[in-house]
Amino acid sequence: MNQEKSCVLVRVWEKLKALPKALMKKVLCICKMSKEIAQDDPRKVIHSLKVGLAISLVSLFYYYQPLYENFGLSAMWAVMTVVVVFEYTVGATLGKGLNRTMATLVAGALGVGAHYLASLSGETGEPILIGFFVFLQAAIASFIRFFPKVKTRYDYGMLIFILTFSLISVSGFRDDEVLKMAHKRLSTIFLGGSACVMISIFVCPVWAGEELHYSIALKLETLGDFLEG
Repeated sequence: MNQEKSCVLVRVWEKLKALPKALMKKVLCICKMSKEIAQDDPRKVIHSLKVGLAISLVSLFYYYQPLYENFGLSAMWAVMTVVVVFEYTVGATLGKGLNRTMATLVAGALGVGAHYLASLSGETGEPILIGFFVFLQAAIASFIRFFPKVKTRYDYGMLIFILTFSLISVSGFRDDEVLKMAHKRLSTIFLGGSACVMISIFVCPVWAGEELHYSIALKLETLGDFLEG
């Protein structure tokens, strides 16, 4: 029994001794991989810096006191917009930005309308109607997402539609100033999307056509190296 315990302790000690070397090996492997990716396509490094710049800029709405007083906690929606909208190419960023903006506008208007209709039914009927409206729009929008053309081009927009309608209509049940709340969220989302588009276009832009040419050239070069080998 004592021998088994001592053997287990020896194994554990050996693993603990080998742990720093294993961690160092992993770190070196990650550094090597990062270097290879950066050397293979420096635009990926630039894209990462652009995303950091965009998030830093829209974060000013949260850090800068006068801006925070105007937007409040809704300023975080600008940061969320940058995180989900900013893509590698200009076209993809524009597409997601337009999808998010249009879906937010339509869902915001419908959410305010649903809140107004529900408020007419009194305190008892209001939560029931709001729950029904949320269920109805979520079910219909989720079904529309299965349409092939919608799935291809507007799937992200439908997700944002469901999210925005639900948040505005449900939040409005506890907040009487639903129009003010919706305006703040729409404004911050628009500002976050605008920051993404402007930085994507004017700071080292990557166009889809250029990316296609680069990808084809890289594949041809790889194929040439393979044939030479």
